[in-house]
Amino acid sequence: MIAKLEHFFAKFLPSPFTLSILLTLVTLSLAIVFGEFSSETNQVVSTLQAWQSGLWNQELLVFGYQMMLILVLGHVLVLSSPVNTFLEFITKGATDTKSTIVLVSVFTMLMGFFNWGLGLIFGAILARKIGEKSAKENLNINYPLIGALGYSGMMIWHGGISGSAPLKAAENGHLHSLYTDFPSGFPSEISTSETIFSSGNLIIFGVILLVVPLIFRRIKRRTTSKFDVSNLLTDVASKPACVTQSGRSEKKHGHALEKNRLLTVIFGGLMTVCFFVVYYKNLFQLNITPDMLNFLMLGLGILFHKSISHYLISLGEAIKGASGILIQFPLYFGIIGVMKESGLAVSFAQFFISISNETTLPLFTFISSGIVNIFVPSGGGQWAIQGPIALESASKLGVSLPKIIMALSYGDQITNMLQPFWALPLLAITKLKASDIFPFTFLLFIIGSLIFIAGLLIF
Repeated sequence: MIAKLEHFFAKFLPSPFTLSILLTLVTLSLAIVFGEFSSETNQVVSTLQAWQSGLWNQELLVFGYQMMLILVLGHVLVLSSPVNTFLEFITKGATDTKSTIVLVSVFTMLMGFFNWGLGLIFGAILARKIGEKSAKENLNINYPLIGALGYSGMMIWHGGISGSAPLKAAENGHLHSLYTDFPSGFPSEISTSETIFSSGNLIIFGVILLVVPLIFRRIKRRTTSKFDVSNLLTDVASKPACVTQSGRSEKKHGHALEKNRLLTVIFGGLMTVCFFVVYYKNLFQLNITPDMLNFLMLGLGILFHKSISHYLISLGEAIKGASGILIQFPLYFGIIGVMKESGLAVSFAQFFISISNETTLPLFTFISSGIVNIFVPSGGGQWAIQGPIALESASKLGVSLPKIIMALSYGDQITNMLQPFWALPLLAITKLKASDIFPFTFLLFIIGSLIFIAGLLIF
């Protein structure tokens, strides 16, 4: 089965950029035929206006820039000697595919549960370092499989500490602002103790943390994936920035200040101290935002490099991987704009809710959320679109509100395993193709879906 999946994805799965174009064409077609726009203009014109508006949405463009910085600054940070040494230490136990499966899946999902951005970049970098280790020591590790597990944090993130829906639901008054026609006794907020830190959610996460490495340890011998990991060592990124610079590269940044270690210590140290002074309350509350993550990685990246010239050389290497994100983010923003303005996202959700009862509502919310996420790969955006409908339906059918919030979160996160949008940073860092990892992320989708559905039925 694994070999057939690998053959299928290798033959038929297009590049992420081509896939984003195809999804755009499908979304535009659906909006023209089924969309319900508020404006009186022609259906085609309304669709194109919504598309254009989404492409250049200012808030989404800021978000896209944040994501690019997460990729670039995280990559620069790992090119420093201290982080490289740390990664080499924790990968000492990675001596074959079986041990590596446990190491990467567990570390990545734990990081992803703590913070989605941290899990995303950490999993990619950890997979990359193991690939380099395999090339140097001739370990014959299944690199595409490990790369897919480096993406596994995105299948559990929305049920974790940085999950958009449960965190927004915990804000005072948020539920009343989202569902304005609320009945008497409808809560204004729901504590994370009932969602993220509920016993049911923690048990589900624990089961996934246990089951994923166990299953993948069994399938590793049935895969035929091949990737020449020696190609990773031809990249400057395969070694710490402080020991890989050529004389020619030094000349590009030849000013005396740019070679001075003291400058990186002072400025990088200042940024790091500033981070803890400004954000210490957020850290105690485990509330880590993309801006916080980027601030910390920028400061530590400068501090950990021995000179500004070395930092700039690492930056030049790391920024190469951002090209895919740079051009694909606006395309997905256009899809989000069309899905929102045309009412397609709402229609998907309403259809499943219309055929639901008290027992099936969480399951259909999970399914509809997963479908919408293929077109709107944004947890916060999806909660804003689908949240009010889910809350209203749960209230009318007497379904637990925390349960419906987590059902939406589970559906949103699991189809990340089918959607290459969030895999772009990992693909850039690991040098893998989408077709390399998708046979394994598809299996993660199947495993995760079964566990989430069972959890929604049991808890």
